[in-house]
Amino acid sequence: MYIEQLKNRKYSLGSYIPIPLGFILLMIFNYIMSDGVDTNEVIQQTISMIGVNLTFVVLVGPLAFGLLLVLFWVKFIQGQTILSLTTSRSKIDWKRVFFSFFLWGSITTLMIVSLYYTQPANFVWNFKPEKFFIFLVLALFLIPMQTSFEEYLFRAHMMQGIGLATNSRLIPLIVTSVLFGLMHIANPEVGKIGYIIMVYYIGTGFFLGIITLMDEGLELALGFHAANNLVGALLVTADWTAFQTNSILKDISEPSAGFDILMPVFVIFPILLFVFSKVYSWTNWKEKLTGKLIDSNTQSNDTSL
Repeated sequence: MYIEQLKNRKYSLGSYIPIPLGFILLMIFNYIMSDGVDTNEVIQQTISMIGVNLTFVVLVGPLAFGLLLVLFWVKFIQGQTILSLTTSRSKIDWKRVFFSFFLWGSITTLMIVSLYYTQPANFVWNFKPEKFFIFLVLALFLIPMQTSFEEYLFRAHMMQGIGLATNSRLIPLIVTSVLFGLMHIANPEVGKIGYIIMVYYIGTGFFLGIITLMDEGLELALGFHAANNLVGALLVTADWTAFQTNSILKDISEPSAGFDILMPVFVIFPILLFVFSKVYSWTNWKEKLTGKLIDSNTQSNDTSL
C-alpha cells in the first residue's frame, strides 16, 4: 500500500519536516507581503517590462525547480526510492498517468470550447503564432514539472510523512488538502473573486488526495494536475489570473463567484471519482480513506480465519 510500504523501513520522521516547513513558511511570507498589494497589478507591471512568456518563466520556474529539490531530498537525504514516493506498484504505471491526463484534458477542452461558442462575447481571439509556439515549448517543459512538484510535495512527501507520524490515512488527507488550497490564497483570483474560490482550491486538494489514496499511488493525480494546468494555460488566459499566457483565447468577462466555482467540486469531481473507481475497480473506500495504517508484513503473514 502507498503509505504502508514505508512502515517496514528505517526512516526519520524529522526528515519529513524541512521541505514542507520551508514551503509553508514561504507561503506565509508571500501572503504577508502580498497583503494590501494588488498582485494582478504587479503581474501586469512585470509583463510590461519583460513580456508574457518571461513573466510565465519567472512565476513557474521556481516551482518547477522545486520538483528537483523534493526528488533530491527524498532520494539522497532520506534514502527513499522515487518509485516508493510515486506508487505502491512494482513500477510507475504510465498508462494511469496518461489516461488521467487525456481524460481531464479532453473534458477541459470541451468545456472551454463550449463556453466559447455559447458565450462568444466573453472571449477574444488571442492567438499570435510566434509567441504561442514559444510559450508552447516553455509550457510543455515547465508546467508538468510545476504540477509534479505540487503532487510530490503534498500527495507524496507530506502525505506519507504525516501518515507515518499519525498512523492514519484521514489526517494526511485533510491536512495536505487544506494546505494545498491555502497555497493559492495569494493568487490574484482570490482578490478578484473572493475567498469563496478557496472552496475550489481545497476541494481540488481533497479530490487529488482521494484518488491517490484509493489508487494507492500518485499516477492519476500527476496526470490530472498536469492536464488541468497545461490545457488551461494553452487554451485560455485572463488579465486577473496567476497564469497570464500567450494562449489561443482570452477571457474578457468579469469573473463572479457563481455556480461555476462550485460545480467542479460538487458535480464534476464526484463523477470523475465514479469513473476512476469503475476503471480501476476501487473497493473498501472507508478503510482506504479513514482507516489506520496496516502493517503489510502482519497482513501478509496472518492466515487465520
